[in-house]
Amino acid sequence: MALKKKVFIVMMLFLVFYCAFIFIAAGTFLYWEGWLYFVALIVPLIFTLIYLLKNDPALLERRFRTQEKEKKQKMIVKAFRLPFILCYLLPAIDHRFNWSEVPTIIVVVANIMVMLGYFIVHFVFRENSYTSRIVEVEEDQKVISSGPYAIVRHPMYSGTCLMFLFTPLALGSFWALIAFVFLPVVLIIRILNEENVLQRDLKGYKEYCLKTKYRLIPYIW
Repeated sequence: MALKKKVFIVMMLFLVFYCAFIFIAAGTFLYWEGWLYFVALIVPLIFTLIYLLKNDPALLERRFRTQEKEKKQKMIVKAFRLPFILCYLLPAIDHRFNWSEVPTIIVVVANIMVMLGYFIVHFVFRENSYTSRIVEVEEDQKVISSGPYAIVRHPMYSGTCLMFLFTPLALGSFWALIAFVFLPVVLIIRILNEENVLQRDLKGYKEYCLKTKYRLIPYIW
């Protein structure tokens, strides 16, 4: 029951956050791109929450941890906040002042890609029960090298990056793509530091890195 209450509170905060940063900033609720993007987010989110509540509540509990233990990760999280907020705030402001004219087909395809990114994250959760929100290694944790982890070492970040890449277009903004440029940079810094922690604390991770060469994008990096 306590976990379900946490999930309910998070969902309510998500709705408040979304309305504040999308519709209030846009100055109207007549923002169809905003509503379509909301559906693209909420459908896989609810699907994933129901799955975790039923099959892996321990993972869901881990996802509620927000206090980083590593000093560098604390700094990285702070650096991530501003571009993250701008990715949602700029499209709404763009809509208010009609800066961009993104074709409908691009908006629709972008929303499909956002959902695809979220479902990649979902499959990562199914494969690895230790995907905490913070960088940490638990006492009984083991290296996962199957499923999406056989392709890249950080598939959850791959899915997340895909979501953020298409978020500005899904919300009907070209100008907001500028904010996205900073997110991969912060994400790369986070991954490099996280791998140092995993190689230090997680038995077998060095060998896994030799086996799975690419971190984020197959055949690129």
